[in-house]
Amino acid sequence: MSNLDYKLLQALSCVIKEQSFERAAGVLCLTQSAVSQRIKQLEQHFAQPVLIRGQPIEATDLGKQLLKHYYQVVQLEADLLPSAMPHSPQTPLTLHIATNADSLATWLIPAIAPVIKSHLIEINLLIEGEDRTINRLKDGQAFGAISVQSTPIKGCQLARLGNVDYLLVATPEFSRHYFPNGISADSLRKAPGIAFDHKDNMHTRYIQQHFGLTQGEYPLHTVRSSDAFVTMAKHGAAYGLVPKTQIKPELASGELVHICKEHIITETLYWHHWILLKGVYKDVSDAIVAHSQAVLD
Repeated sequence: MSNLDYKLLQALSCVIKEQSFERAAGVLCLTQSAVSQRIKQLEQHFAQPVLIRGQPIEATDLGKQLLKHYYQVVQLEADLLPSAMPHSPQTPLTLHIATNADSLATWLIPAIAPVIKSHLIEINLLIEGEDRTINRLKDGQAFGAISVQSTPIKGCQLARLGNVDYLLVATPEFSRHYFPNGISADSLRKAPGIAFDHKDNMHTRYIQQHFGLTQGEYPLHTVRSSDAFVTMAKHGAAYGLVPKTQIKPELASGELVHICKEHIITETLYWHHWILLKGVYKDVSDAIVAHSQAVLD
């Protein structure tokens, strides 16, 4: 096999997406052994593994390079075929976007909804911390990523999306109970906070920078949902750093209060994407940039 066989790359992509050889076989209408054989053919061709067969299933460095190439070819094909074969049946095109949970919970869906409604596409949102989404783009798993990284990576471009202010908030009752004399290192040792996950260091950085406490010196819940994060704060179960755009009604009504007004975190978001975007990929990219720049800051 002197050239790439795209059926083999399709199998690799499907196994990664489905996280299962069996489910990938169902999607591709093949037997599980046939999918395994295609992956084996790829590995024999390059004389090295393309998958790390664990939990989760991950691509090797070579596998990531192959996936990035495959997704870009899929994009070019999707742009060409409708005009070259206008009467051929069309199937949904899957677009992979890496996003942080806060953008997803606030402005991202309104940004891409008009494009979703006007094109035959499937959106696959890959949720990571805003400092880790860029890895999905580097690995070829996404064509674009919302990130705090301010420099472009090789083969990609970026656009500034805007600023997001994070406020430390809690209910008035929570604040009166835990911080009757204001926030201090001593009061924080007993007050439960919230972090998005064990990799999310925004909360721990904030507390260490302003109050000198390290992680482990105070209680900290882990909640892997931006909406549940806010719900937990609204129910008085914890305090936490939340984007101001996400809780404007709660701040206006007094349901949540800003408990540390002297310290605000401002994150600048950027949209990183492949350089050669065409068709619906470009439409989605343009929509993300235009909408975010209108609603952020």
